[in-house]
Amino acid sequence: MERTFIAIKPDGVQRGLVGEIIGRFEAKGFTLVGLKLIIASQELAERHYDIHKERPFFKDLVSFITSGPLVAMVWEGDGVVASARRIIGATNPLTAEPGTIRGDFAVSIGRNIIHGSDAIETAQREISLWFTDAELANWESTMKPWLVE
Repeated sequence: MERTFIAIKPDGVQRGLVGEIIGRFEAKGFTLVGLKLIIASQELAERHYDIHKERPFFKDLVSFITSGPLVAMVWEGDGVVASARRIIGATNPLTAEPGTIRGDFAVSIGRNIIHGSDAIETAQREISLWFTDAELANWESTMKPWLVE
């Protein structure tokens, strides 16, 4: 079963959007298998954003993601990586469609509320950064037969 990493960034936590965001993924039919509230360390943030380390905004990304608590999550389901990206919306909230998380709640690209893995391989890497195997619950929702043929 496919899994993805989702993080509600410090701005989303501070604005009280955690329940709303979790509700959108639950309503879609995905299964929550990992969840924790954490203040990311500098090292973890740098490893997470490693792909951007040569870019001029890297320092600001790390500074922001470590600025307060975030909610780290792992969601499971058929096509969850691609579907989560659609639920989240475009990186820039000004171009994010209404009905997406960023389209409905985010104001600027620097405060866009949520992160979601962009590919299956990225999801596997990010999940292993933020969670140990013991922190992930392997379970099957009783709703599965009503969601997937």
